Amino acid sequence: MDQIDRKLLMLLQENARMPLKAIAAQVFLSAPAVSARIEKLEAQGLIVGYHAEIDHRRIGYPITAYISLELPAQQKPTFYPFIASCPQVIECNCVTGVYSMLIKAAFPDTEELDDFIGELSRFGNTSTQIVFSTPVPHRNVCLQTETEKQPS
Repeated sequence: MDQIDRKLLMLLQENARMPLKAIAAQVFLSAPAVSARIEKLEAQGLIVGYHAEIDHRRIGYPITAYISLELPAQQKPTFYPFIASCPQVIECNCVTGVYSMLIKAAFPDTEELDDFIGELSRFGNTSTQIVFSTPVPHRNVCLQTETEKQPS
């Protein structure tokens, strides 16, 4: 991955709907060359999808919670299909520590959150944190090298 590929990834992280022509102008390549590079980045698995960022509150899901789950290893084969089938789960990560799973989920109200925690309890102990605010929302991965960050 060279400097142009990093620039392409940064631009696509900022706006995945940016027209090829606009991207090409910023990286000083032709639109077909940019298209070929993007296809290569997709084929290499560096670009895994294009997504719209949605405000959960505005679509009726004002409760965001992080749920830590203490999951015994032998429960993973049952747990993974279960958690993948839960539409309220935004993300589930296997993590280190006492709680081996960290689940991010959105709910329309605390009653549904409580019901979901009840379902999770069959797999192990839980600890739940409800998000009050998000001072640092989802942001892009910085792809600049240290030399690119330095002012000229």
